[in-house]
Amino acid sequence: MVGGFYLSSFPLQAVGSVGKAPHIILIMTDQQRADALGCAGNEAVISPNIDQLASEGHLFCNAYTAAPSSTPARAGMLTGMSPWHHGLLGYGQVAEHYKYEMPQMLKNLGYHTLGIGKMHWTPQNALHGFETTLIDESGRVESPYFKSDYRKWFDIQAFGLNPDSTGVDWNGHGAKAYALPERLHPTVWTGDRAVEAIRGYSSEKPLFLKISFARPHSPYDAPQRIVDMYAEKNIPAPVVGDWCADMPIDGHPELHPTAAKGNFGIDYAKNSRKYYYASITFIDEQVGRIMEELKKKGMYDEALICFVADHGDMLGDHNMWRKTYAYEGSAAIPFIIKLPEKMEGGLKKGEVLEQPVELRDLLPTFLDMNHQKVPEDMDGASLLPLLQKEKCIWRKYIDIEHSTAYWEDNYWCALTDGKIKYIWFFRTGQEQLFDLVKDPHELNDVSGSCSYRGILKKMRQAMINHLKERGEEWVKDNRLVIRNQNLLYSPNYPKQK
Repeated sequence: MVGGFYLSSFPLQAVGSVGKAPHIILIMTDQQRADALGCAGNEAVISPNIDQLASEGHLFCNAYTAAPSSTPARAGMLTGMSPWHHGLLGYGQVAEHYKYEMPQMLKNLGYHTLGIGKMHWTPQNALHGFETTLIDESGRVESPYFKSDYRKWFDIQAFGLNPDSTGVDWNGHGAKAYALPERLHPTVWTGDRAVEAIRGYSSEKPLFLKISFARPHSPYDAPQRIVDMYAEKNIPAPVVGDWCADMPIDGHPELHPTAAKGNFGIDYAKNSRKYYYASITFIDEQVGRIMEELKKKGMYDEALICFVADHGDMLGDHNMWRKTYAYEGSAAIPFIIKLPEKMEGGLKKGEVLEQPVELRDLLPTFLDMNHQKVPEDMDGASLLPLLQKEKCIWRKYIDIEHSTAYWEDNYWCALTDGKIKYIWFFRTGQEQLFDLVKDPHELNDVSGSCSYRGILKKMRQAMINHLKERGEEWVKDNRLVIRNQNLLYSPNYPKQK
């Protein structure tokens, strides 16, 4: 048990045949909701290539991010650890060094390691075991003398033009078609570099390639030709729960272009969603190019290919925007894995898996696939038994949390198995309970319902068990403690040199 939850208890040995290690291709998007794919059941989204990957592999339909903002989510994926154990509980800085680091551990196993796109690390040129990174940081400059590889390339291609000419804020929810030639868009740049890396790969060693797109995170700025593909699409309106339906409409979103919450009307929200979906379609085109290049190179069938996101985007659901929330739009993520052909097991291709999984599970899976024992103190668990239909004991719930963001009371921890969700708000002591089977859009908070009293008690105790290791500031006398102070970094955050 770790943090009160059962992890898989299978023998930690790789299941595939002994021989050349498979390539690992990790494709990541930024701020993509779990429901923003055709294969996830959203008929409004055009994503044929990612849907094909899901049909040849497996979609996890109850996948979450343990801390729904960029840096803590990426720290969890990097280390295989939960937020409390890697130390970053909200939007802070990914540490420069960790005990466990995905690229370094794979490099130690004989992989060539290459990272392309958004890393969101500190310092921004940190490698964590990558031999090379080519970085797009969405214009972010947080380290001395830093300029991203994308911005350097842009200056060579179009010196004198402004890469931000479209004029939509990096954290805005407005939308506008890309103002420059399509070839200059960072989504194309990331796809181009990935295709070049695969085409030029000349080593007998296995490749670990991380491809990290900076979209569909705002700005929602796909090219006009992609936006036009959505002209006849029925874009779903945002959902609003009965627990937050009284927010008045603010008719001037231009006055609050980066607001974390606000009711700007259905038309505004649907327009933002249209451009957001178009950004996903634009990424999907690049994924198709990447898949095709892997096939040309003879690497596709030999590769473990993963498609995930760091967190979601509320897109106006419950009158909220952006991320850092426990609700499905923010916390649920796409999670697809295609095994190498030689490792296919008892599942049919395209079979959907319902176990609750998280980004922390990727690193243990990569280790297990390479005949390596997963460290006992690593919170994540290998997905191979699930993917190969082997018997194993899986965790009951996945834990999710975020330190204070946007406003003081947005400070919470949650537990879910994808069927029931319990949320505890640290500062107010408020509880929420959602029956995701009957109410997948979280329209009705049933924490006050008599018929859910037993489930509420059970989930509250599970939360007590989860938080107990943190001490009496969190749990005292077997009761959850209301906290007066926010905590961004846990005591387990690595001490910097």
